Amino acid sequence: MEAEFNKKNGNILDINNIDSQESLIPKAFILNGILSPADIKQMPTEQLVKLAEEIRDKIIKITSKQGGHLSSNLGVVELALALHNVFDAPEDIIIWDVGHQTYVHKLITGRNIDFDSLRTYGGISGFPRRVESSYDAFGTGHASTSISAATGFALARDLAGNNNHVIAVIGDGAMTGGMAFEAMNHAGSIGLDLKIILNDNEMSIDSNTSGIHNHLLSMRKKAESDGTKLSSGFFEAMGFQYFGPVDGHNLQDMTSVFKSTKNIRGPVVIHCITKKGKGYAHAENNPQIFHGVGPFNVKTGERNNASDELSYTDIFAKTLITLGKEDERICAITAAMGLGTGVSEFQKVFPNRVFDVGIAEEHATTLAAALALSGMKPVLAIYSTFMQRGFDQLIHDCAIQNTPVVVALDRSGIVGEDGATHHGVFDLSYLRMIPNITVMAPKDEQELQNMLFSAFKYNSLVAIRYPRGKGPGTELSNTFEYLEKGKGEWVCKGNDVVLIAVGSMVSVAEAASRQLKNEGIDVGVVNARFVKPLDEKLLEEVFSDSKRVMTIEDNVIAGGFGSAVIEWAINNNFYTPIRTLGIPDTFIEHGAKKVLHKDLGLDVDGVVREIKSWIQQNIKA
Repeated sequence: MEAEFNKKNGNILDINNIDSQESLIPKAFILNGILSPADIKQMPTEQLVKLAEEIRDKIIKITSKQGGHLSSNLGVVELALALHNVFDAPEDIIIWDVGHQTYVHKLITGRNIDFDSLRTYGGISGFPRRVESSYDAFGTGHASTSISAATGFALARDLAGNNNHVIAVIGDGAMTGGMAFEAMNHAGSIGLDLKIILNDNEMSIDSNTSGIHNHLLSMRKKAESDGTKLSSGFFEAMGFQYFGPVDGHNLQDMTSVFKSTKNIRGPVVIHCITKKGKGYAHAENNPQIFHGVGPFNVKTGERNNASDELSYTDIFAKTLITLGKEDERICAITAAMGLGTGVSEFQKVFPNRVFDVGIAEEHATTLAAALALSGMKPVLAIYSTFMQRGFDQLIHDCAIQNTPVVVALDRSGIVGEDGATHHGVFDLSYLRMIPNITVMAPKDEQELQNMLFSAFKYNSLVAIRYPRGKGPGTELSNTFEYLEKGKGEWVCKGNDVVLIAVGSMVSVAEAASRQLKNEGIDVGVVNARFVKPLDEKLLEEVFSDSKRVMTIEDNVIAGGFGSAVIEWAINNNFYTPIRTLGIPDTFIEHGAKKVLHKDLGLDVDGVVREIKSWIQQNIKA
C-alpha cells in the first residue's frame, strides 16, 4: 500500500473566537443517530468525516467535565470508524490495546446515550469490559495483552470451524511489552489467521524510546519523504505480511487498506500512523499532559481547580532529587511512566541516571537488581497495579539475591475512575509474603520523605507504597528523619478500641478517633508504618492493654496487613477480639475515590459506624 499523508481530515477546533465552553460543542446530529456500527457502513466518506468531527467534539466535552484519556482517543477516531465500517463486530472480534483508547469504539457501539456517565460510579467504564457490551471482546487495562488474546480467540475460532476475523489494535508504546513479541512469535510461526493494527503515534504515555520505536520511526520518515511502498523485514521475519504505513487520519486510505486486506488469510500487520490529540490543539501540543487528564477548560486547556499543593508523586520526585544530589549512585528506572511517577523531574536534573525501559516492568525489575548488585542505588518507580507484572522478578532477581533496590509504588490503594484494572489494592498482600523485603506506607507527606531517605540507609530490598494525589497536607520539613526499620508509633492512646492503621488510612483513623472520643468511646490509633517487619513490641502493648483491636488498610483484606497482625496475634497467644477493615474479596468498580471509599466503609463515617456496631453487638451479647 502506498503511504499518503493527507492532512485535510480531522480539523483543529477553533479556540480563538468563542464565548463559552459550550459553544465549542456543536450538536451531534449524525452521532446521535448511530445505534450500532451497522449505521455507518453505508455512509459516504464526507459524512464519515463529519461524524469524526462530532465524535471529537463529544469526547472533548465529556473529558473536560470529568476527566479521562483524551489525547489517545482523539488519535484513533478515523481508525475506529474505518475499522467498524469494514469489519462486522461483534462477530468479528476487535481487541483494543491499551483499552483507554476505546471511547470512539464505545460511542458507535450503542453507548453514546450513556457516554455522559463515562468513568463515573455506576457509569460507563473508560476501558473495555465484557459485562458492559458484547462489542467489548476482551478487557484491556494493562498494555501489551491484545496479540496474546487475539491469538487465543483465533485458535478457538479455528477449532470451532468458524471464519470470523480477529483483530488486535495495538499502540506502538504497547509493542515495547514482551508479551506482544511472545504472541507474535507464536501466531506467526503457525501462520494463524489474525490481523494486527499497529497504531503508531510515537507515544505510550511518555515519548517512546526503544528499538521497535526507532525502527518504526525510520519507516515513517522514509514514507513521508518519498511515499514509496515499504516492506518491514522485522514483521516479515516474524511470519506476518506487512502493509503500510498508512495515514491513520485519512478515512479513505484507512477504509481502503482494511478492505484490501480483509480477506487475506494468515498473520497480517497493518501499520497506521496517527497523532495523539488529533483535532484539539492543546492535546496535540501536549499529548502527555492530556493522556489522562482531570477536568479542564476547553478554551484554554487549563486544569480546573488546579492546586499548588504537592501530591505524593511531587514529593517523591522532590525528595529523590535532593537525595540524588547527595549521592551520585542514586538512579531511577521507569517503565514508560516518567511523568506519572515523577521520575521525569529527576531526569531533568540527572539525565544520565534515568532509564526508561518502555512498557516492560519485568525487564525494569531485573535491571534494577543488576544495577544494585553493581553498586548503584536504583529506585524502581512503578504504579502499584503495573508492578504486579514484575512479581516473579521481584522474588527471583531482587529478593533471593537480597538486592538493595528501592521500589516506589505510586497509585497504591483505590485510585478512582480507571477502575478494577488500575486500583493498587493487592500490593501489601503480594509484597509481604516475600522474604528479604521491607514494606512501608507513609501516613502523610513528611513520612514519605523520611521513608525514602531511610530506605537507602537500610541497604536491602524496600518497597514504599503511597496513594494517588495529595495527602492530608502535613507541613514538610527541610530535613529528613531516619525511621528505624519495623518501628511504628502511637498517634493517640485509647483502650476501648485501638485502630492499627497503615498508610493513607491513618488520617481516617485519627478523624474517626476524635469523633468517637467526643461520644465517649475511647479509641486509640497506631500508625503501623511498616507492614513488614511488624513492630512486635508495639503490638504486644496494644494487645495486652486493649479491649478490642481493629486494623484498617487500603488493600485487600485477604493476605494483607490485617492478616499479618492476626497471624502474629495467634502465634503469640493473644486472643483480644480483632476485626479487619479493607477491600473485600471482589474487584472494585470505577468512580471517584471519595465515593468508593464511602461505599467500602473506608471513610471516617464508615469506620465510626463499624466501631459503634461492634461495641453495640458486645453490649447485647
